[in-house]
Amino acid sequence: MSAHDVPQDLHYTDEHEWVRISADVARVGITDYAQNALGDVVFVTLPSVGATVTAGQACGEVESTKSVSDLFAPVSGTVVACNEALEASPELVNSEPYGEGWMFEVRLADPAGVQLLDAAAYAERLG
Repeated sequence: MSAHDVPQDLHYTDEHEWVRISADVARVGITDYAQNALGDVVFVTLPSVGATVTAGQACGEVESTKSVSDLFAPVSGTVVACNEALEASPELVNSEPYGEGWMFEVRLADPAGVQLLDAAAYAERLG
């Protein structure tokens, strides 16, 4: 079993994003594994509210003291909210990846067509 925190109530992508779906809106962030691999997050570029994102496509960036990594949209739809707290406090991604460190919310284009990993499948990929 992995030492990384993988909440059971979330869905995941191979690119280490987590998704919490509530009705037709998906809240998105990066996983504990991802924030740990990145190191100290110093800047986050998020998609704009109103932007259309496509699952699997880059829609922002996460900059850390080690590198800059693309942020991929785990679902397709329209961005309805961004976590503005990250502008002043990008370190929330490190300290609370599944809470206050969330990144953006998407109104799903096709809620039935969402294809994500469950917690067990994601944990298995982490080793």
